[in-house]
Amino acid sequence: MPPKTPPYRIILADDHPMFREGIKRIIDDVPHLKAVGEVGDGAEVLNMLRESLPDMVILDLTMPGMHGTEVTKEIKNRYPQVKVLILTMHKSKEHLSRGIMAGADGYLLKENAFGDLISAIETIRQGGSYISSLLSAQMIDFFRQKARSEPEDVLSSREKEVLSLLVAGKSSKDIAKYLSLSAATVHAHLGKIKKKLDIKNNAELIKYGLQKGYSLED
Repeated sequence: MPPKTPPYRIILADDHPMFREGIKRIIDDVPHLKAVGEVGDGAEVLNMLRESLPDMVILDLTMPGMHGTEVTKEIKNRYPQVKVLILTMHKSKEHLSRGIMAGADGYLLKENAFGDLISAIETIRQGGSYISSLLSAQMIDFFRQKARSEPEDVLSSREKEVLSLLVAGKSSKDIAKYLSLSAATVHAHLGKIKKKLDIKNNAELIKYGLQKGYSLED
């Protein structure tokens, strides 16, 4: 019998114990996922990571002790291999922008949590980035307009469209459907974009998009 694969270990950081318990139950219902720690204070997240390094931290933005964006920055600076999923009630573009720029791998609204949490975790676990559907849908046109407004960019018009949709939280499959392209064509565009910008993965592409003027200001 082959050795059993270790579970994907997750720490939960939220100052509402009942909400944490609900999230923990969802996670622990999935055989290969396991909630291995809970904290209600931003600074305590970093203390816990010193003792036991997880695969992912799921955290709220507004907690006592330390704001979630600062916690995210510290996690990414000290433990870049640890994934961060922000789980919050804040819908503003400013909060989303700050979270992504801090290094978060995903941004999920609490109102979507009980339906979309596992999808968000799996997307990030497999190397992708995740943005709550309630936010990504309203940002698509904004990002596309911003992309078209930068004629000096090294990217072609189509590449800007593909990048803007990626930043808006769409998967390659979704981008292909949205632009009426084949999945292979979208994959080729993403490859060219990464080569032109000397970027290794989609998470870095999202950060690049924000840094190049996708400021998400309200």
